[in-house]
Amino acid sequence: MKLFHKRQPGSRGCSLPQRTLFVRLVRDMRNFLPLRSTLLLTLLASMAVARGRDVNVRSAYISGRPNEGVDRLYVTPDVETLLLFQQPCDAAGTKMLGWEGRFEPVGCTGKSVVIVPRVRLEPEDQFLLVVRLADGTEVPFTISGATREEAKSPDQQVNVFLEPDTREELQDQLKNAWVREEGLLDDVRRFSREDTPDHALAKLVASGAIKQTPFRLLKKRVIKSEGEETTVRIYKGKAKAAVLFTVKNHDSSKPWNLLEARLVTIRPGQDPEPYVFGDKKPFALRADRDEIAPGESGNVAIVVDRSAFTSANGSTELLLEIYRKDGWRQAYVVLDERLTRE
Repeated sequence: MKLFHKRQPGSRGCSLPQRTLFVRLVRDMRNFLPLRSTLLLTLLASMAVARGRDVNVRSAYISGRPNEGVDRLYVTPDVETLLLFQQPCDAAGTKMLGWEGRFEPVGCTGKSVVIVPRVRLEPEDQFLLVVRLADGTEVPFTISGATREEAKSPDQQVNVFLEPDTREELQDQLKNAWVREEGLLDDVRRFSREDTPDHALAKLVASGAIKQTPFRLLKKRVIKSEGEETTVRIYKGKAKAAVLFTVKNHDSSKPWNLLEARLVTIRPGQDPEPYVFGDKKPFALRADRDEIAPGESGNVAIVVDRSAFTSANGSTELLLEIYRKDGWRQAYVVLDERLTRE
């Protein structure tokens, strides 16, 4: 059974035998969008920044005598860390020990202090930063490299409060409590939406427990590039289809993260190379880890129900895409409704 079809130059589509399952799998790691889509590329990259890493804002409440309060800051070379105080700082008295070659000179303007790492720091690397405020108070901080887990949300903005029980501090604590509550509610809503049989199947596929699912492997393909190696497995099943992306991260320093997956309708024979604006369809997604560390492999599994292939005009084809954290399309697959037939 022929699964992959290579278009001939100049052709607008392809004609396959009736019994041939139509699945196109294409690697799209470095292809830029056409010139007419330059604006779209910019918006996509901006979306990757916004969705790939949310701005991490937290508060540091230094109680007791400020000179004895030491707060630890976790930094990474691609993120600036901003400290905001309740009073102006003294640039002449604000210093970091041993910063040469590791950081840009510490910036002190108004009520803010900016820390900019030049190189990646190890968790055991520690530097002492002393911020002197306008009233002569000196506030020490320990600057440290972030661990892999901490690097997911490094300190980007830290609001520093020295006086306990002030109106400003209480308001900040109340706001943070509301933010935490809203985050927990979002998690509850998401878990509720994802408590479905399809998500359970996707979890089994992502964990490699295919024998416990109704799916059978139809096609496998390995796509190699400089930074990653992606193995794509396509499964068919009764009333459902599944796709498993296994990514091997060859980068020596950067983890691989999934930004998002998209499932949209396309016209039969439509070229999926440009960014496709189609009707979004539901699907179930599960990954076996939050990020793929350098040298490791991880799975992203997607399950699609037969109902996703129906539209107002009858049956349609679906374009399944996965995007990595920097906004580039990792790979895409064109799925046909016949994948959901026995």
